Amino acid sequence: MQTIWRRRLLQGAAGALALPALAHAQDAWPSRPIRCIVPLPPGGGTDVVARLATRRLSEALGATVVVENRPGAGGTIGSEAVARAAPDGYTIGIATTSSHPVSTVLRRDVPYDPVTSFSAITLLGATPYILVGGRAAGARDLQGFLAATRGRPGQVSYASVGVSTLGYLLTRQFEQLAGLTMNHVPYRGSSQVYPDLINGTVAVLLDNPPGCAGLVRDGSLTAFAVTQRSAILPEVPSFASLGVPGFDAAFWYGLVAPAGTPPAITRRIQQALAGQFLADPGRAEMRAMDVEPVMSTPEEFGRTIAEDARKWREMADRLGIQPE
Repeated sequence: MQTIWRRRLLQGAAGALALPALAHAQDAWPSRPIRCIVPLPPGGGTDVVARLATRRLSEALGATVVVENRPGAGGTIGSEAVARAAPDGYTIGIATTSSHPVSTVLRRDVPYDPVTSFSAITLLGATPYILVGGRAAGARDLQGFLAATRGRPGQVSYASVGVSTLGYLLTRQFEQLAGLTMNHVPYRGSSQVYPDLINGTVAVLLDNPPGCAGLVRDGSLTAFAVTQRSAILPEVPSFASLGVPGFDAAFWYGLVAPAGTPPAITRRIQQALAGQFLADPGRAEMRAMDVEPVMSTPEEFGRTIAEDARKWREMADRLGIQPE
């Protein structure tokens, strides 16, 4: 994981340094506060990344950047608000693998296109997925969990933060690869899942490190495996090493604006953040939140969204998942 994303980090740095001077017509921007819409509830990993990025952006621009949480429908409500906003540089939004390329694969009612409804700005970071369990998982390692769950088809519950999220899609893939049949329990946000994981209401959750790594470290939850080995939790084995090959997806966080936002503005935002996260202390802060910092040019990020939309559509088709 680190090799792939480190290459993108360096590519983003080169792109930022190679960008031409911004058009003089955009010199007046920003002249008022910028709103950053986070399409998930406060407290989860996406919200934590957003608040660090907006704080750093505010410092770099010398402007106020206000975070507005607009949760619901797996991130599509807040993302729609970004897509419908005026393309003037005063509304930006956090995009994730779930809210953009995956949401339109798994939901019929998504009122935006992940590519054409937005102006891509930059990637911010990436993480693997971790399968974490509490007391209802009935095991302390992956092999024990697999054995216990196979013996109780349909009785072990897994949580997700909605059917339009990558975590849900990947859990369905995991069921197929591991030969499991589990019961799905959807939640509005990962921060709402953890108490139920700890008290045994649900057994497992496939989530990103920002939300669950601390609970693993303090012993509240058990980390069974990661989709890709990571320095975030170096002691946790990969699924492939434990006999579940082909389960190696990663999750990204990025920043977008409404389609039609002037390129001079999106590039200025990208350059401002690249300057913050390509060097300490910005990189150190991101890693302290269990996210690997990853920057890109707007063009690179746009290609990532488009490529992932195709990839996850193919995955859903292979699993027989229809949009709901």
